[in-house]
Amino acid sequence: MARAMEIVGDRWTILILREAYYGVKRFDEFEYYVGVAPNILSNRLKKLVEAGIMARVPLPEHAGRYEYVLTEKGRDFFPAYLALKKWGDSWLAEPEGPQVVFRDRQAGRPIEYPELRTAGGKPLRLEDVEVIPGAGAVPFNRKRFGGAASAGKPTEAPRGALRRKGK
Repeated sequence: MARAMEIVGDRWTILILREAYYGVKRFDEFEYYVGVAPNILSNRLKKLVEAGIMARVPLPEHAGRYEYVLTEKGRDFFPAYLALKKWGDSWLAEPEGPQVVFRDRQAGRPIEYPELRTAGGKPLRLEDVEVIPGAGAVPFNRKRFGGAASAGKPTEAPRGALRRKGK
């Protein structure tokens, strides 16, 4: 999660991605719709390009001008963006409802957000989830979540990990 938030976890980046999902591609359009200073926009677009989320593509009709297009990696973030939007629409929208709704192009109806379910088909609650170390877990997380730490390697918290007071 920390690695993902390093790339997409600030306000400006999420708003730039929002505009990309709305179809915006040009620097001046991002600047206008996001309301961000050009230096911040340039920095965030560069970061998105370096992360492989967007690609900077020259415009053939305008020498020296570019557009920013979503890559497969950027398009693959769309469901995560929708989940964040749904949470915001549910908890933070004005009483009249959300300002923007995504509609299915073919059916013409609003997109339905799937409810997460347990393996048994019941609606998923936080209490239903068990956190276990994944295949790429570092020794600290293997120990923390119940897996065996690699033999011979000290198990230390990574820099910035929460520690209990007095330990």
